[in-house]
Amino acid sequence: MAGERPSADDLTQGVTVRIVQEEQSVASSDDQAVLGEVREIIGDEPEGAKVDLKSGVVGHVQSIVTGE
Repeated sequence: MAGERPSADDLTQGVTVRIVQEEQSVASSDDQAVLGEVREIIGDEPEGAKVDLKSGVVGHVQSIVTGE
């Protein structure tokens, strides 16, 4: 499952992503995901790439948002 998600190498600062917050399951649905711009790429974990958003929310990336 985490293999389908972007890795830290796929991300850059400022890109918009959907994340699942640390306290949520990585299998959470999209309606529980948080949308935001990447401030810092923390690294890769078994649950997927871990990032800190500009809003201060930290979590694991579900997907990169393009064209929305």
